Amino acid sequence: MNQTKNKKKVSVPMILIYVFLVAMAVIYLAPLLWVFLVSFKTNAEIFTSPFSLPKEFCFENYQVAWFAGKLGIATLNSFIVCIVTLLVSMLIGSMVAFAIGRLHWKLADATLLYFLTGMMVPVHCVLIPLFTRFSKLGLSNSLLGLILPYLTFSLPVTIYIMTGFFKGIPNELVESACIDGCTIYEIFFKICLPLSRTGLFVTGLMTFIANWNELLLAMVFISDEAKKTLPVSLSKFVGPYNTNYSQMFAAIIVAIIPTIVVYCMFSNQIVDGLTAGAVKG
Repeated sequence: MNQTKNKKKVSVPMILIYVFLVAMAVIYLAPLLWVFLVSFKTNAEIFTSPFSLPKEFCFENYQVAWFAGKLGIATLNSFIVCIVTLLVSMLIGSMVAFAIGRLHWKLADATLLYFLTGMMVPVHCVLIPLFTRFSKLGLSNSLLGLILPYLTFSLPVTIYIMTGFFKGIPNELVESACIDGCTIYEIFFKICLPLSRTGLFVTGLMTFIANWNELLLAMVFISDEAKKTLPVSLSKFVGPYNTNYSQMFAAIIVAIIPTIVVYCMFSNQIVDGLTAGAVKG
């Protein structure tokens, strides 16, 4: 009897937890499903019956949005900017984190604090200085002028997370590598970096999604149609007097597909990386 009562006591909280998780999943997935269904409707149908299923699936919305909004070029530009920023930030950030977490020097904590201050600086504070400086250097209206600020704002998070992973590596591994005659570069690339690959997944996903959805810097620095990124191209469907909602929702679905695919591919590594980083930090 006592065992059955204990089972019932344990099962009730678990049921409540599962109900809460299901409710949260519905809350987060329902808007995405609604946008997906609305993207197949016409503007008239959106206003008359916004929450009903489409009477006829209008696939022309995606075709018009792709060509009229120039989403192909914008998607390519976003991929170039995000991939370059991702690779460079992971390489430089992991090197700096290795120096802070594994090498013993007096200014290690001060250096980490210096980089962490970058997380507290909002982009709005540096927008005008960056714009004037890039204009003088000829970096405005170029993808390089967009990659540099993206890289600057991505490095603090990468350094902070990777420092916790490098500090969690056992000292015996590094000491044995030193005894075997490994250089500092071999210890970094062959031992420490592979052991911290879960941290790279976490920082990589955070960097990719943040830069993929960034709008303010891309809108201010890029004015050439051939160099605009995907978030800026989405703003074309919203006008001061008229908004093409059906094509706009179709463009939104195209824009969020890469982030969903990336997250689904590396979801397990991301969860492992977050839990490991929490323990090691």
